[in-house]
Amino acid sequence: MQKFAKRLAYAALMAGIAAPAYAADAFEPAPYEPAPVVVEQPAYNGWYIRGDIGYAWSDLRGVDYITYGGGIPGEKSFDSYDLKGAMTLGAGVGYQVTNYFRTDLTADYFFDSDFDGQTSDPFSVSVDTSSYSAFLLLANAYVDLGTYAGFTPYVGAGIGGAYVKWDDLRNTIDPGIDNLHKGAAGWRFAWSLMAGASYCLTDRLALDGGYRYTNVEGGRMFEEYSSSGVSLGAGPGFDDGFNIHEVRAGLRYSFGGNSNCYVPQTVAYEPPPEPVVYK
Repeated sequence: MQKFAKRLAYAALMAGIAAPAYAADAFEPAPYEPAPVVVEQPAYNGWYIRGDIGYAWSDLRGVDYITYGGGIPGEKSFDSYDLKGAMTLGAGVGYQVTNYFRTDLTADYFFDSDFDGQTSDPFSVSVDTSSYSAFLLLANAYVDLGTYAGFTPYVGAGIGGAYVKWDDLRNTIDPGIDNLHKGAAGWRFAWSLMAGASYCLTDRLALDGGYRYTNVEGGRMFEEYSSSGVSLGAGPGFDDGFNIHEVRAGLRYSFGGNSNCYVPQTVAYEPPPEPVVYK
């Protein structure tokens, strides 16, 4: 019994010595592991404005006119026709809905594009000259395809209308013999397809460049030729519409302070100071 008491006392003494050392080990701080780098995720832009300048080539899909009187009555087509290129100017206002989708309303003016054509009948050949200008209004939607080294490619489509204005058509049959047809004007349905890319200049300003195809439906081109209210045998005339190919460049300014293609800054996580450990 006396031996058992001695052993119990010895075990209690050893437990009392080991307990502080175990407690110190239990409260030893875990080794620090740095947290992953945190990257700022930019929100969508909000409202933006844009301005563009471009150059367009217009292809006519055909020109027809009506004849009667002294010629052969019926509907005839121009033997040949051609349109020259012209400058364009545009402006618009839009909204960046998400980082990958935006919409805008644009208004573009197409400066005069010169027209040269030729008509003929069994009795004469006529050289015809005119020009047209247009005002294009479109509602557009775009899909931005991601940002790569500051460049953001996109595709888009638009729908709206074009106000087409033809100047007077001059028929020159022989030197000194000119007939003048009054040019027509009016609104027509139009739609567009676009592709291009933007490049970040600042966190608010982006350079935008690309290609736009616009389809404008046909309409009246010129009126009947007459003198003092008397018909003189030709007109009115109708164009079959335009295929317009346009290269454009411009600037987009975002009021949201983020031009969408702007590369966000990375922010490294700073750990809090290590706590003081008392042993």
